[in-house]
Amino acid sequence: MTMRIGIIGYGNLGRGAESALRLAPDMELKAVFTRRDPRTVSILSQGVPVLPYADLGTMKGEIDVMLLCGGSATDLPVMTPEIASQFHVVDSFDTHANIPAHFAAVDAAAKQAGKVAVISVGWDPGLFSLNRLYANAVLPQGTDYTFWGKGVSQGHSEAIRHIPGVLDARQYTVPIEAAVEQVRRGENPYLTTRQKHTRECFVVAEAGADLESLAHTIKTMPNYFADYDTSVTFISREEMELDHSSLPHGGSVIRSGKTGWEGQTVQTIEYRLALGSNPEFTASILVAAARAAFRLAEQGQKGCKTMFDLPPASLSPLSPEELRATML
Repeated sequence: MTMRIGIIGYGNLGRGAESALRLAPDMELKAVFTRRDPRTVSILSQGVPVLPYADLGTMKGEIDVMLLCGGSATDLPVMTPEIASQFHVVDSFDTHANIPAHFAAVDAAAKQAGKVAVISVGWDPGLFSLNRLYANAVLPQGTDYTFWGKGVSQGHSEAIRHIPGVLDARQYTVPIEAAVEQVRRGENPYLTTRQKHTRECFVVAEAGADLESLAHTIKTMPNYFADYDTSVTFISREEMELDHSSLPHGGSVIRSGKTGWEGQTVQTIEYRLALGSNPEFTASILVAAARAAFRLAEQGQKGCKTMFDLPPASLSPLSPEELRATML
């Protein structure tokens, strides 16, 4: 059976989802929904309509799962519970501290409507979360470490762009290799925020802007840069377009622990990602989770789920028999 998928939002993540669906043998893109004027949105898929967000209700019964490609700050807290009252949904809500509250709101809406909603799908939260769970289960005595990058932090880049005098900006999160190697050696170091990552900022400033003042404002910005060793490099628009137009990212989840009767054997588990495109990779996880959401719904389940609740086999287009023969 071919699953019918809708995409809500056509920014970087929505475009990534469209590409990922093209590679899914058991899915088809049914419609893209936007809050912009649909006439201004051009998609790659031939014959697929672009519809106003306000027309969602007209597609009930025509779409099996909606992929919500909005932002975590303001879009998804409202959008996910609202749409989960009409469709099975998958979102990429990634504000870690607010996941419990988001889960509760979505769970109430989805259960009342008899729908399945999968939230916080991506690589962190998401795949990294699963690997933290597996590693903690296997090595109950140990320490978790997460390193992000080198990659573009879209949220931090946006924070810089909001500073008066800034025209454009890219911020790279960079792991400190000496710290990573300490962890890989099983030394279990205590690492402060500043000891784990640095921040590299590339900024296009307005003509005549006070560059020294801008750099100080960036480096001392609370919750973003004040706790890190941060560099600020001013570049031209042309350099930004040439050298910083892609959105790479990645990182590692490492757990170091000990086993044995006396706890004498050092064991290390590491899961690593190196991503050429953060939004395209995240969208690919959304598509796999949509498959799982559809299958859980077919089994009669309802309510909110996370990656912890999805059976691994439900993510794959392969049958259980094929999985056992090729991957076990």
